[in-house]
Amino acid sequence: MILRSAALFLATALAVTSAFAQDASRVDNTKINERDRHGGQTTAFDQPNDAEDIKVAAAVRKAIVGDSSLSMSAHNVKFIASDGTVILRGPVKDDAEKARVESIVKGVPGVANVQNQLDTKH
Repeated sequence: MILRSAALFLATALAVTSAFAQDASRVDNTKINERDRHGGQTTAFDQPNDAEDIKVAAAVRKAIVGDSSLSMSAHNVKFIASDGTVILRGPVKDDAEKARVESIVKGVPGVANVQNQLDTKH
């Protein structure tokens, strides 16, 4: 009985691991993120550490994650908040979601300008 349960557990674990590996390949953003590897591009490392920019960045993340209509990709977009400007980067589902994320960010207190550099998946 114990051996049978262990075998069933192992088979289930292997199936889940295999399914996860297949799903992970679908969300691989390596090619989309390539532009961030070249000098001159603003990345998350450029996020200022002053109190106001951190406050705005936290509010932007909370607003994006708080919208349950957005995809997981949209919930995980990268952004930099600096002096009232928010630069959005990363993949989203489609053009409508790209516009929705921008609209949400524009509504966050402290955001004066949004540079929407989001990519749509096709």
